[in-house]
Amino acid sequence: MAKQYKAAGEEAWKNNVEKVNAELFIFTYGSLVVQLMRDYEDCAAVNAQLDKMGYNIGVRLADDILARTSLERCADLHATAEAVAKVGFKMFLNVVPAVVGWSADSREFSLQLDDNPLNDFCELPPRAVQDGLWYSNVLCGVVRGALEMLHMQTEVWFVRDVLRGDDASEIRVRLVRMLDEEVPAGDD
Repeated sequence: MAKQYKAAGEEAWKNNVEKVNAELFIFTYGSLVVQLMRDYEDCAAVNAQLDKMGYNIGVRLADDILARTSLERCADLHATAEAVAKVGFKMFLNVVPAVVGWSADSREFSLQLDDNPLNDFCELPPRAVQDGLWYSNVLCGVVRGALEMLHMQTEVWFVRDVLRGDDASEIRVRLVRMLDEEVPAGDD
């Protein structure tokens, strides 16, 4: 199954995604974070805004991934985690995080990024680290939004980040509950 996801991610990256200049994307994201810092002057509020923006992006990206690939419905959280890592991250960021650290009940895992493209050309001031800024927190929102579109309510947060001096960036994902499929009013 993992090979299927890897192949789907590679195929999507090569043929199905319009690419944007990486440096332009990275600098634009950096400018967004700087502007949020100026507007909110509180790292917790900036983290919340980045998560909210990411959530809105993730909701749309889930549909985009399903429309551009021939992925079938994932059987469980393990398959979903592999699809997120090998297809979603590859398709939009051209990186493939490792899926590691499964909990004993298989309801929690980590996405470990050895290379986070959002961190390129970036250094956090010590004050931002002390105040708790998670520079790439938008990724947590993206993962949360995409999984919600797949009927999984999750909690997603950063555990480690290279910008904070860690050896890798790690995003932790916890499945809270499976959501019921709802039929829109008037469609029954």
